[in-house]
Amino acid sequence: MKKFMATFTILSTLSATILLSGCMLNSRHMQEEVSKRVAFPAFMHPRTIDAEPFNLKAYERVHEEGKTINIYIEGDGFAWVSRKRKSLNPTPKNPISLRLAAMDGSTNVIYLARPCQYTGWQNEGRCPQKYWTSHKYSPTVVNSFHKALDDIKRRYQAPNFNLIGYSGGGTIATLVAADRDDVLSIRTVAGNLDIDYHTNFHKVTKLTGSLNPKDIAAKIAHIPQRHFVGSMDQNVTPEIYYSYAQAMGVDKCLNYNFVDGADHTEGWAEHWTMLVKQPVECEEYVPAPVTMELTPEIEEKIEEFNNVIK
Repeated sequence: MKKFMATFTILSTLSATILLSGCMLNSRHMQEEVSKRVAFPAFMHPRTIDAEPFNLKAYERVHEEGKTINIYIEGDGFAWVSRKRKSLNPTPKNPISLRLAAMDGSTNVIYLARPCQYTGWQNEGRCPQKYWTSHKYSPTVVNSFHKALDDIKRRYQAPNFNLIGYSGGGTIATLVAADRDDVLSIRTVAGNLDIDYHTNFHKVTKLTGSLNPKDIAAKIAHIPQRHFVGSMDQNVTPEIYYSYAQAMGVDKCLNYNFVDGADHTEGWAEHWTMLVKQPVECEEYVPAPVTMELTPEIEEKIEEFNNVIK
């Protein structure tokens, strides 16, 4: 009887493992199909970019080499199954940033997924979960995007980029821009611009292995930016943007829009063709007019000067 129970336990465990693996493969296949159905009608072609230690999934539409490219960076994806349970595969079920990229009518548009989404880890074994949880904005992750942008720059002779990031992709966009001289502008959509405020607000574990955009806000104050904040977003709340803006100090290049009715996932794609046309620029510096009180002494000097030049 004991032998039978041991055999039954082993078979049950094996069956569960096979079933789980099958579900994961089926889920990844379905997520891949969703991305293709979004990208292909917009003539965006898939490519995998070597961004060691990750392979980053890209969808590209570049009609004019040597010109600026709009780079869209995906959000955190399916990172958590529940508040305390990590996902085994962070590939997004609803790739919002890809949907926005597909609606961008610009000549050159490239979408970049986040590490471990769609593709995986270049080293042996499964992509470490920390790269879509505690370390999702780590120096390793940020550096992988530098490598991806360098690859794109060489491939298409692109002189510069406009960075557009959704949710955690906005976090990445700001962090990447801080160490590059080829970023023309930054746009974020429901962007998490202060990760410490975000974790405190939601009472979850601090992202100890990640970098915080708020800490480098002043460093990128010279880059034109526009941040889109959902009026009904209970995930990335307006206070997060305000915290980032306050840390920046000088705000002549900082622009924002509250999008009425938008929450964290809904209300963006419907309005993106209009939102993406919002200008992203810095205010011109106009010196204040200088006024001078004309005292009798100054009037006398002016009169003497006028007599000399007559």
